[in-house]
Amino acid sequence: MAKSNHLKKLQFSLPSSWYFDSNFYDKELSELWMKNWIYLCHSSNLKNNLDFRTFSIGKQNIILIRNSHGKLLAFYNTCRHRGSLIVTETFGRLKSKLFTCPYHQWSYSSDDGKLAKVASFSEIPEGFCKENFSLYKIALKEWRGCIFINLSEKPIWDDASVFQRSPEGLKQHPIENMTCGKIWEKTLNCNWKSFWENFNECLHCPNVHPELTDLVPMFNRRIINPRDLPNWETKSEHSDPKYSGGLKKGAETWSDDGSAQGRIIETLGQDEILKGHVYASAWPSVFIGGYADHVRIVKINPIEPEKIKISAEWLFENETLKDKNYNKDNVISFACRVMEQDGKACELNQIGIHSKPHKQGVLMPEEYVIKNFHDWLKKQLKIKNYSDYKV
Repeated sequence: MAKSNHLKKLQFSLPSSWYFDSNFYDKELSELWMKNWIYLCHSSNLKNNLDFRTFSIGKQNIILIRNSHGKLLAFYNTCRHRGSLIVTETFGRLKSKLFTCPYHQWSYSSDDGKLAKVASFSEIPEGFCKENFSLYKIALKEWRGCIFINLSEKPIWDDASVFQRSPEGLKQHPIENMTCGKIWEKTLNCNWKSFWENFNECLHCPNVHPELTDLVPMFNRRIINPRDLPNWETKSEHSDPKYSGGLKKGAETWSDDGSAQGRIIETLGQDEILKGHVYASAWPSVFIGGYADHVRIVKINPIEPEKIKISAEWLFENETLKDKNYNKDNVISFACRVMEQDGKACELNQIGIHSKPHKQGVLMPEEYVIKNFHDWLKKQLKIKNYSDYKV
């Protein structure tokens, strides 16, 4: 029988200054966000050839394009002339195969990023070669329809290192064949780490999420895993969802009324349906939730030391979206309420950590995933002990 994951020894949280110090934030951007695989969006958001989207990671602006051959490519959104932004829209479709800089009209092929033409009327300087001035290409990986990029040199994709919470539980969800039916975005006044910490514990659930704890009775016990219960072994075969972790009796999915409206994903087995929800996490940028009738992908993007943007995509099977009797807002409004509640809690926490005497918090036994997150963070930043980096 597996043991509980509870923390056995006193563990302190990260220093408070790490959540608002601008120098530490810059260190995270350069050593963590610029070197890991970062989620951008689901591929269904670029359905047609020449569809594009732009994204920002810190001060790096990125173009994502499905070229004329249907291939997904990513480039830095930077003209090779004097550095201007090339694409100013957040999404759209090119009218031709060319990106054209709005400043001096240098044009680039959207198929491969090569420089197509310059707008100079004078003679081209001696030694100037178009082949040397292509757009800067970015490493891209499409994993089951989910588009990730990496801003480091020659990165290697490895599922085991990209996902800290394994995506194995999502294998029966047809993510790559689903379609995005809604995108929701919200700006929060908190540090990006605060949002991850909130996601990885449920001590806050009864007070912050009354609707969610009604839907998932185990969350009302302030835990995220059945093994977090005292003496959990004696209840390991218990079918009551407050012990097993599933949805309340009669509920099928995360929605306002708990109903999947007759659209349960056919590839799911009984085990997946009974669980009610399953998750995968790829720090620092995304978690993916699988439910009986849909998939929800939540992306975290840092804007400033104390400001982030979260965005959620809801994926549905095509037949579900075509079903006139299926109301996707039943699903979307429920999750939005939960995320709004989380956001408010994170913003309150962000204000509180500025207290002069509060230098560091402490973790409770159930917050073992937060401890794992902190260990991952310190490893990424090459910090062994909190005292090794002072601000």
